Amino acid sequence: MDAEPEHDWPQAVEVLNADGRSGIVLLCEHASNHMPARYHGLGLDAPHLQRHIAWDIGAAEVTRRLSERLDAPAFLSNYSRLLIDLNRPLGSEGSIPVRSEDTDIPGNAGVDDVERERRAAVMFKPFHDLVARHLDSRQAAGWPTRIVTIHSFTPVFLGERRPWHAGVLYDRAAHLGEAILDGLRVDPSLNVAPNVPYVISEDADYAVPIHGDRRGIEAALVEIRQDLLSDKAGIEEWAARMAAALAHVQEALG
Repeated sequence: MDAEPEHDWPQAVEVLNADGRSGIVLLCEHASNHMPARYHGLGLDAPHLQRHIAWDIGAAEVTRRLSERLDAPAFLSNYSRLLIDLNRPLGSEGSIPVRSEDTDIPGNAGVDDVERERRAAVMFKPFHDLVARHLDSRQAAGWPTRIVTIHSFTPVFLGERRPWHAGVLYDRAAHLGEAILDGLRVDPSLNVAPNVPYVISEDADYAVPIHGDRRGIEAALVEIRQDLLSDKAGIEEWAARMAAALAHVQEALG
């Protein structure tokens, strides 16, 4: 690894606005599709690395704008979810996927324990350790904190269309999740719903159950449909929508 270009191995996490005064802490675990050259694209053709299987399209840009609008700390990943998924428990089926939607990932087939530990040590643990330290410091200082993690989802999955513009996923933090939904429903044209297109579970998710529910911090995951984030105008529109919804959260929940 030492002989490889330094830029090929960025820090696991990009931190924005660490001292932001908002009560919202933003996470974006699927912000990047970056893959060091040594992985040879995990055997995939280059177009696959631009697809949703490699990252959450548009999520990083929305997160950056929200961080600025809300004066909120934000933590963004710097590696592709195909190498190791920061929102899956280590060792779970989705942690280092051998298949994503309908696409086999050749470079993840037969990954040994040494390589699994390397990816965890370089990409997964530094991200979550830094988030945990930040949350520790906020709790020690008595600062009110809620976690909102920003994702995006493909409008068609395994041939099935997903009609929602956005979903808000939560487990124990129903008040937070419903407050975000109420903020989005200010626009009656939006089709938004709770716990779509997925549900939160400790077996298949990490940020909400570990950083949120287990700590007693309200945490929710926002999914925005990717075709709505396909250009700058869409990203700006959804950043504005989410900023307004999260401002609503602050007013509703204090």
